[in-house]
Amino acid sequence: MSSALTGLAPHPIVQAPMAGGVSVPQLAAAVCEAGGLGFLAAGHKTADGMYQEIKQLRGLTSRPFGVNVFMPQPEYAESGAVEVYAHQLAGEAAWYETELGDPDSGRDDGYDAKLAVLLDNPVPVVSFHFGVPAREVLDRFRRAGTFTLVTATTAEEALAVERAGADAVIAQGVEAGGHQGTHRDLAENDGSGIGLLSLVAQIREAVSIPIVAAGGIMRGSQIAAVLAAGASAAQLGTAFLATPESGAHALHKQALTSPLFARTELTRAFTGRPARGLVNRFLREHGRYAPAAYPDVHHMTSPLRKAAAKAGDAQGMALWAGQGHRLARALPAGELVQVLAAELAQARTASADGGDLA
Repeated sequence: MSSALTGLAPHPIVQAPMAGGVSVPQLAAAVCEAGGLGFLAAGHKTADGMYQEIKQLRGLTSRPFGVNVFMPQPEYAESGAVEVYAHQLAGEAAWYETELGDPDSGRDDGYDAKLAVLLDNPVPVVSFHFGVPAREVLDRFRRAGTFTLVTATTAEEALAVERAGADAVIAQGVEAGGHQGTHRDLAENDGSGIGLLSLVAQIREAVSIPIVAAGGIMRGSQIAAVLAAGASAAQLGTAFLATPESGAHALHKQALTSPLFARTELTRAFTGRPARGLVNRFLREHGRYAPAAYPDVHHMTSPLRKAAAKAGDAQGMALWAGQGHRLARALPAGELVQVLAAELAQARTASADGGDLA
């Protein structure tokens, strides 16, 4: 099975699927053409929007690629907490001259419709975030010839991924930018995330399926480290965020290395689920009050984030980024893959010679 994973691309480099318009077909195609595994993000898109991006990507590359799907979320019981948070955000809506979004805009992200598209028109790889698909779903993808991956943030979650029949698990460390892919979003678990190297080691001892390591990876030497720890490949998101092919807002790309945004935090402020982003005004002012209510809060703050971006105000945007954001390089995506592969080869040579991986 590990060979099935590594056979998808010449280099053990996976471009993370970043929802919100970042992982556009041009980015995924550039990564694929350079020897990595590019990904599209179906999260927060319609099934037809996903299908159109797949068609576009197929016109740009003939190499294997992946599509990431968000799992449906359970009903959030404490609606009163969402209402309280809405009152707190009223000032933001007035400032940006917009209305808050409807928190009841849907919980399944068009899951069934997206599965239908992906099974009718199979793609090489499909990954899942925020939970584990039913075994019959994963079996159907296997029969369609699609390789499946599911995110896990603990060894226990990785075991659930293996038992469900996924082909591989994505070990997501707490360093990762964007949303943590926890299977159950419990507020009492906030702050208990596991660092990537420890997580890879724990998952390696818990399951036999291949591991893709994700979280804070920005250099080829870090890829070498997670491969040495037992991973078969590394998934990088923030590293590709700054590339010209990325669909990220220009202010988001600039913020990665700006001295104004010196650190990241896990926050529920923008979506109601823990997600790592650059600390800005919105995060500082609202993070501590945001309820555990995804996607209710995501729907509610969506107009605010769009208005902030339109106004050129990075202090009101969700600036998702991993802990390694200051190491971002604004290289073309294909060139970045080649640089990472060269750094990986150098690190492996140094390790074989008894040198320092760093």
